Amino acid sequence: MLAGLAVAAVLAGGVSYLASGDPDGLDATTLTGCTVDADGVITGGSCIAQQAADHELGGSFLADYGITGVDDATGLAGLIGVALTFAIGLAIFWGVRRRRSAAAAVQQAPDTVGAEK
Repeated sequence: MLAGLAVAAVLAGGVSYLASGDPDGLDATTLTGCTVDADGVITGGSCIAQQAADHELGGSFLADYGITGVDDATGLAGLIGVALTFAIGLAIFWGVRRRRSAAAAVQQAPDTVGAEK
């Protein structure tokens, strides 16, 4: 588990700096049919991207692969994301394990209801 966590941290924290800043396949596909200027602003045509709206959580702390107010924090945002995902997953598995342990203990306990002494 620690090795997997270490690999995820290296990928999220280090390799993320090598990611391309150009639009990915989904972004490029939504722009099909539109003309775009050098800044990425749609200047004409008709495409799916014209219907796009800001996400409700678009201004949140870790939005857009970065950290609000910190420049070039893609790697740090990735590390925070790995840590949060690991913590949430660990809490879920811990809760499931406790529930299973409690259920097993109840099944193993002798039924004393109605037993004579």
